[in-house]
Amino acid sequence: MAVQRVVFVMADYGHDPTETAIPYLAFKKANMEVSFVTEKGKSPECDAKMLTGWTQKLLGANQEACNAYQKMREDEAIQKPLSWTDDGFSFDQFDLLFFPGGHEKGVRQVIDSAVVHKLLLDYFPKTRKPSNKSIAAICHGVLAVSETVMPGGKSIPHDVTTTTLPTTFEGTAYWGTRLFLGDYYKTYGAGSESVETSVKRRLDDPSKQYRYSLGTSPFVVQDEHYNYISGRFPADAALLGQETIKLVREACKAA
Repeated sequence: MAVQRVVFVMADYGHDPTETAIPYLAFKKANMEVSFVTEKGKSPECDAKMLTGWTQKLLGANQEACNAYQKMREDEAIQKPLSWTDDGFSFDQFDLLFFPGGHEKGVRQVIDSAVVHKLLLDYFPKTRKPSNKSIAAICHGVLAVSETVMPGGKSIPHDVTTTTLPTTFEGTAYWGTRLFLGDYYKTYGAGSESVETSVKRRLDDPSKQYRYSLGTSPFVVQDEHYNYISGRFPADAALLGQETIKLVREACKAA
């Protein structure tokens, strides 16, 4: 089987290190070819609050994730990423698109990007089974997909089964830290709708398509008709990485 190619679609700054580096390490161990892409080809850096200081110790990445992040930072691919605004750039060269999450407001560079949306409009339909194209997203990364809207007004994953960061988790983090972190845990600012609400309103039938768990055990959701898989928050990162590897391998065999 040919080497599978994966690209991490990232903002210049702000993604969660666990949701990025733990899947990265899994993909490298699976001998996948890993690339990174940012808006202008700037090397992306994950959220420092999750990596250093008291915020890391209380709220952030554990030692395993910090070690994985340091290893990822040594990779030439992240030091010299691709640019999604380059002429002729396309997601078609990749078997897998990976969208990490993160609360830091910088991640909006991906979520709100008209160029990323245009590239996804072309790529997402190609993930319908059988196909060798796949997408994985976790936490706020799901928003990059769900906020991509087709000409008729529907979101590209309007008919998929998905999960994302539960409102309960987001609210607990925000209200529990707002006295000393302000609106850090609200990516679009205090008073903005939750990630879960944003994703659910893009689905045809949220009661059937939105899946969630409020437990702390790893939880991911894989769609039946598209090569699309999603997770909720950092605790799901390892499982999402492993299940994504299975999905990509099966997709490449079936196509």
